Amino acid sequence: MSRYTGSKFKKSRRYGFSILENDKEFSKGKKRAYAPGQHGQRRTKLSNYGVQLQEKQKVRYMYGLTERQFRNTYTKAKKMKGITGTNFLIMLESRLDNLVFRMGLAQTRNGARQLVNHAHILVNGKKVDIPSYICKPGDGISLKESMQKNPKVLESLQAQINTLEFVKFDKAKFSGTYVRFPEREELNANINDALIVEWYNRLV
Repeated sequence: MSRYTGSKFKKSRRYGFSILENDKEFSKGKKRAYAPGQHGQRRTKLSNYGVQLQEKQKVRYMYGLTERQFRNTYTKAKKMKGITGTNFLIMLESRLDNLVFRMGLAQTRNGARQLVNHAHILVNGKKVDIPSYICKPGDGISLKESMQKNPKVLESLQAQINTLEFVKFDKAKFSGTYVRFPEREELNANINDALIVEWYNRLV
């Protein structure tokens, strides 16, 4: 299954959840309690299967992964010690494209993925052009010098008020550090990772 490239706003409306994690999808008015489209106001009660699938899909769209990438990440998280759901989210947060987004170099994960794909990002001083590259705590992430005057990057940094505590970023130097793994309470509280675990466990 390919990566979804359609409207994030429609997906956010469908799931009642900010895919972009900034609520811009709902900023023009009150969040509607129904999905988009002609039949969006029809209310149907979801089965357990439907609830689990919906939770998986909204997180997959949020991080911008294909189904294969998402499932492979889950499989790796399941083999780790600790709580599978938390480990899964930590692995998603440790992706290079996500950390570029968290540091404010792009306003969306899709924009961050493009910066990585086009080889504009350095990890510990070396070019890395793989968005799925898993960073380790202590890794330094910086923007290539030729991109430091890019209008979109500067606009994004200006819009970024602060970053989460597990990353640090120096806007003057265009570089930051993945300080530590995130704590579960630092991540999106509207994600029920237990439902995603239940979804994949039922497929085994």
